Amino acid sequence: MKKTAAKKTPKKQNKNICDFRVGFGYDIHRMTEGRELILGGYKIDYPKGMLGHSDGDLIIHSVCDAVLGALNEGEIGVYFPPTDLTLMGISSSVIAEKVLEIMKKRKAFINQIDVTLVAEEPKIKPYYEPIKKSLASIFKLEENRVSFKAKSMEGLGEVGRGEAMICYCVAGVILK
Repeated sequence: MKKTAAKKTPKKQNKNICDFRVGFGYDIHRMTEGRELILGGYKIDYPKGMLGHSDGDLIIHSVCDAVLGALNEGEIGVYFPPTDLTLMGISSSVIAEKVLEIMKKRKAFINQIDVTLVAEEPKIKPYYEPIKKSLASIFKLEENRVSFKAKSMEGLGEVGRGEAMICYCVAGVILK
């Protein structure tokens, strides 16, 4: 006689315990002449900017995707599809506002974000503090809840040749 596996029922979560989640975000954009360089909501004076459907702020994009991932709410392309031409040139701050709206509906808040930008040019270190302050303001966080740093590709690949930038983000989100 065959034994059948017992059906496991999910345990009920204690309502007094907060639900802590982690999300991962990633974005890459090509650099091009004639576009503004906006990183983390902060404009940097540089002859090249990010090529993209929006303003190309890959830092905000990766943070938004990390937060949406933590909430199991997809990614920004679901809410702002690149096929929608009415969104051409949209400010990434507007994208962040939509993500904050989704968080509010889910009764969630960001505990911390940790952002790493990978770029060969321009040198990002002089902009650490203004980008960090801008991210804190956009995502309504205390500055000590925002970690921002940059790395180079040591001349390797399209990022190393100054043709693109990559951004990675991990976000800790708490659901009440």
